[in-house]
Amino acid sequence: MESFMGPMEDHLLFKRAAGDSIKEEVEGFQEDVSEKVQTLAYKTGLKKWQVIFALIVLIGLLIGGCFWCVWRFFKKKRPKDKKKGKDGKDQDDEDFLVDNEEEMDVKEELEIKQDSTKEYLGKLQYKLEYDFNAQSLNVTAIQCTELPALDLGGTSDPYVKVYLMPDKKRKFETKVHRKTLNPFFNETFSFKQVPYSETFDKTLVFAVFDYDRFSKHDQIGEVKVPLCMVDLAQTIEEWKDIQSVKVDDQYLGDICFSLRYVPTSGKLTVGILECKNLKKMDITGASDPYVKIKLLDRKGKRIGKKKKTSVKMGNLNPYYNESFVFIVEQEQLRRVSLELVVADYDRIGSSDPIGRVECGYNRKGLELKHWKEMVENPRRPIVHWHVLKDVEPGDDDDDEKKKEKKKEGEKKERKKEVDNNKIQ
Repeated sequence: MESFMGPMEDHLLFKRAAGDSIKEEVEGFQEDVSEKVQTLAYKTGLKKWQVIFALIVLIGLLIGGCFWCVWRFFKKKRPKDKKKGKDGKDQDDEDFLVDNEEEMDVKEELEIKQDSTKEYLGKLQYKLEYDFNAQSLNVTAIQCTELPALDLGGTSDPYVKVYLMPDKKRKFETKVHRKTLNPFFNETFSFKQVPYSETFDKTLVFAVFDYDRFSKHDQIGEVKVPLCMVDLAQTIEEWKDIQSVKVDDQYLGDICFSLRYVPTSGKLTVGILECKNLKKMDITGASDPYVKIKLLDRKGKRIGKKKKTSVKMGNLNPYYNESFVFIVEQEQLRRVSLELVVADYDRIGSSDPIGRVECGYNRKGLELKHWKEMVENPRRPIVHWHVLKDVEPGDDDDDEKKKEKKKEGEKKERKKEVDNNKIQ
């Protein structure tokens, strides 16, 4: 018995000694930690419990970050075993990738469809009738549906401009329909003296606008109908989606000119210096450009006579260095604007406008800045380059009216001569 109890006592003594050593180590660790905490508290100026709380939060964040990294790693890692398809059968890696590619294609198609639906601007119904005997194109703007609301009240005041490209000179407008997104126009316009042979290079445009009494009218969109794609031998009536208008659809060229105003004499001197990179208007790949200058009132009507530069034949970078003088009283400078239209001269028919610039207090950007600098710096020529903008339909309506009046006058004179010959 004594021989058995001896080893037991030795074992118990060893355990007690080991426990005492562990306690001493723990107590020593606690003392070290408390000393370090105390030094941190002394250095930072915080209380002891605040330092302990900060350490606990820091350790918790470190542990949480480690767990998150491990979770993300195992989430990204795809298992090596085979995937199951929609029908429950196993798929190898190649089939799995092919299915994923098909799903991505479907998603991309859905995103494209969603983007296209965002640009939906409504529909336009129109009718075309061509009279071969009178050589006239009769266009009817019937109605629009599902137009976007551009006014604060959730409605719009729509109307439609109808014109032929590329000349844009003959322009018609429907009446404005107040506070509606589904206007019914049913208005017919006739483009006269349009030979059937010339219809193939023309495009009919329906430009839908929202009328605004106090500011510039907002364009909702447009419908373009290339006449070469239409059978004018029969009456055409169809619906088309209204498309958004691209503002900077094409570059038309630049023009450099100077403005100089002398308040005492009221002389406004416009110096046309040069143009560059003009749009090609002729079949030969060139243009025959000249510049028309005219003063406009607030309503856009011409004041006095317009001026013209010389024509530079077959030149896309013409140099003019020509000056023109207008008489404008100082009080009128805020009520008038100056329009410059670069046109392509045509010996047979009417000239085709390439682009335009208009300067005045009613303009924005560089067109306003150029005019202001001229007024603020009297007797000093102010030179700027301007990018040509697209010519709005109807800018040369006064010229067309004059030509039509001349033609009507010639017809009347011919009739009188015929009548006089019959009487004799």
